[in-house]
Amino acid sequence: MIDRRPFVQKILKNRKPNLRVISGLGTSTWDIMSAGDNTGNFGFIGAMGQAIPFSLGLATSQPDLRILLFTGDGDTLMSLGSIATVANHPVKNLTIVVLDNESYVETGSQPTATAGKTDLELVSKGSGLSNSYTIRSENDYDKLINTIYVEEGPSLVVAKCQAKATPLVFPHSFDGSVSINRFMSSIKS
Repeated sequence: MIDRRPFVQKILKNRKPNLRVISGLGTSTWDIMSAGDNTGNFGFIGAMGQAIPFSLGLATSQPDLRILLFTGDGDTLMSLGSIATVANHPVKNLTIVVLDNESYVETGSQPTATAGKTDLELVSKGSGLSNSYTIRSENDYDKLINTIYVEEGPSLVVAKCQAKATPLVFPHSFDGSVSINRFMSSIKS
């Protein structure tokens, strides 16, 4: 199983200038913020299930940028239909990385459906996203980097992670309008 925080930090350490990073609710936001403050990051704080639709809209409107979404299994399960929407409105520049720890760690580590019979890779493929796969080790770093920067999307990668609480690393602002305006300043119109 992947130790998610150092893995996310490694992915974002030498990010290319055309990469914009979105994070789903909770731990995913703390993970990207732990990699350093960057105006090209936008983290959701209290909108569970909205990260995939937001990222699809961003990728559609900004075809010259690479869009990377880090989100959790809980956030993804909240809006499974959005995976089908991505498949039916494909964009070449979107990679979704589901950091799947099989639990709602932040609210007491209750198991999610992925701790049981639900396989998000199969859900993604069944929805029509052929470039979907699961990784379980940091050794898959190069494959994931290739997916993020080289392969045509949309892509969905399930990263099986350890279920452990990590320190909160807060974003620049919790104010939604400040956060989105700051992020939008990183996008050329």
